[in-house]
Amino acid sequence: MMRRSRKTARLLGTLAAAALCAGAVQGTASAGALGDGSSSAAPDHVPWQLLRPPMGWSSWSSFHGGISESLIEAQATAMHTTLQKYGYQYVNIDAGWSDHVDQYGRDAWNATKFPDGIPAVAKYVHSLGLKFGIYLVPGIPKAALAANSQVAGTPYHVADIADSTRPGNTAADGSAAIDYTKPGAAAYVQSQADLLASWGVDYIKMDFVGPGGGRVAADNRADIEHWHTALARTGRPIHLELSNSLSFADAAVWAQYSNGWRIEGDVECYSHCPGLTNWSVRVVKRFTDAPQWVPFAGPGHWNDLDSVEVGNGAADGLTPDERQSMVTLWSVESAPLLLGTDLGKLDPADLGLITNPEVIAVDQAGHPAHPVSQATPQQVWIAANPDHSYTVALFNLGDTAAPVTANWSDLGGAKYALVRDLWQHKNLGLLRGGYTATLAPHASLLFRVIPLGK
Repeated sequence: MMRRSRKTARLLGTLAAAALCAGAVQGTASAGALGDGSSSAAPDHVPWQLLRPPMGWSSWSSFHGGISESLIEAQATAMHTTLQKYGYQYVNIDAGWSDHVDQYGRDAWNATKFPDGIPAVAKYVHSLGLKFGIYLVPGIPKAALAANSQVAGTPYHVADIADSTRPGNTAADGSAAIDYTKPGAAAYVQSQADLLASWGVDYIKMDFVGPGGGRVAADNRADIEHWHTALARTGRPIHLELSNSLSFADAAVWAQYSNGWRIEGDVECYSHCPGLTNWSVRVVKRFTDAPQWVPFAGPGHWNDLDSVEVGNGAADGLTPDERQSMVTLWSVESAPLLLGTDLGKLDPADLGLITNPEVIAVDQAGHPAHPVSQATPQQVWIAANPDHSYTVALFNLGDTAAPVTANWSDLGGAKYALVRDLWQHKNLGLLRGGYTATLAPHASLLFRVIPLGK
């Protein structure tokens, strides 16, 4: 083998370092653009805004059911002012917006909380250049069953399409399943989809979907297929996200008929911790469960790790290192970046974590990472990018400081690699063999790595 002179090696290193620096953001985001080599090709008919992992905010973590028209609009204004330029765009109302059904058995807004109506809130959100989301559960609501509501545009009523022997979802809320062999069943779902589209809805969180988590066993696979069809027929691009803790055995179904699905239970720990979430009780579970779902993620359909509880400092319930690790994991998994924190109380340090353009680019590139090994709490997660670079994340999941080593041999057998620290926006240069860092408990690092030489 020909040996390079030191001068030649230095020249190659300088040129490669320049390339790394020049492509630090662009290479991760655009060279990893969706549809240019992902294992799951982007469908031609899907609008571009539904192809990438969604970025935005959801009301549940910070406000639960205590939402109102003014609160949602205030959060939208805060997103527009501070976060929109980084790619955050969805303003999503979670549970608590509806308190009755209309004459056709469809969820209707609480007029006390939303005096001007949901369409008016959606219009305000859209006026800021943002997108609007809402919350639903599958099945026929208890109130619609009691009223035997008519199915809009048909001679049928919900009694004609209900299977009261089965729950409508996993929430144990008194709902009934829809029997799709009955006339009027598909029309009932279509009437809901058409109503939401007329309101200006861009995103639906469909909660308590089974098989999976929840309070009772239910099977909503047929519902999700019919919702997928109904939303397409509205002619409006509407993102369909499924929750919570979906069955892995049915991952192919979720990938075919939705834009995303929760792989775990709630990230919030409610009364079990003083903050919004907790590392050991909630966050660390995602490291265990995410790897098996990686093959099902791709353009237009993503693994959802739940909301990102970073933004409000100590109120997040995480240490600064844990907050960075949360954003790192969500980003390397190309998971939705939907903040659960109060956007009106953004902490300056947290703001730097959720607006780092190089880290956001990793998320939006759409190439989920997998762990090299999970034999120990010191883990390296990698993802190959179409431009022949790698995204490499180092995690110390242990409770004491420990070294974590990324070996370039795991990147196609490379001996050398150019390394850029994406959190620090810093080129580390040409490194031989690998990279070792001693990380504090629950800390992480994130790199873009270009392998050189075998």
